[in-house]
Amino acid sequence: MTNLIEVTGIKVYAYHGCMDEEAKIGGHYLVDVQINTDFTASFISDDLVDTVDYVAINSIVKQEMAIRSKLIEHIGSRILKRFKKEVTGIQSATIKVIKLRPPIDGDVHNVAITIHEVF
Repeated sequence: MTNLIEVTGIKVYAYHGCMDEEAKIGGHYLVDVQINTDFTASFISDDLVDTVDYVAINSIVKQEMAIRSKLIEHIGSRILKRFKKEVTGIQSATIKVIKLRPPIDGDVHNVAITIHEVF
């Protein structure tokens, strides 16, 4: 059985980007996470150890977003690597990193990347 846990709209202020100004001024980001897992054991036990702890998911996202990167692709990849290494029970994960009001030529609400990985 495959079930889905979603942790969406994780708000972070961070200093990512290729321009020097972005390292100084920073910007607003949102991160959405989808985790495919199996809830079967937790249906019976009602115990956190039998599912994916979304507090841990949120914590990993915030820790990785605090590490400066030029590319949001790099950040997304780092987050998924940490999930794979530190969180048990994940069958696959999708992460979306959204950079709000990017400093590009034009009126753009956001740019985003989405990465899906099967564990």
